[in-house]
Amino acid sequence: MDFIAYLIILCIIGLVVGGLARLALPGRDPMGLGMTILIGIGSSLFAGFIAREVFNREAGFLLAFIVAVLVVYAIRRSRGGGLTDPGGPPVDRY
Repeated sequence: MDFIAYLIILCIIGLVVGGLARLALPGRDPMGLGMTILIGIGSSLFAGFIAREVFNREAGFLLAFIVAVLVVYAIRRSRGGGLTDPGGPPVDRY
């Protein structure tokens, strides 16, 4: 039961970090809930690695948030977008 609770808490933290990172960048983003959670969890893990190797400390929420914003921005750039445009294929509006 402890492992299930850990996974639920991990998903909630990932959702909060990923959601705040998506809100920090202007523009509508077509990512789903699962992708947002994965970005948050992955960013938190990467922030922990950076904090441990560079600063010899534990990572905090702020560092996880900064890494998540950079990851969301990198995803937008890979789609051909920018800071305010999420990119993707053009949409016909007829």
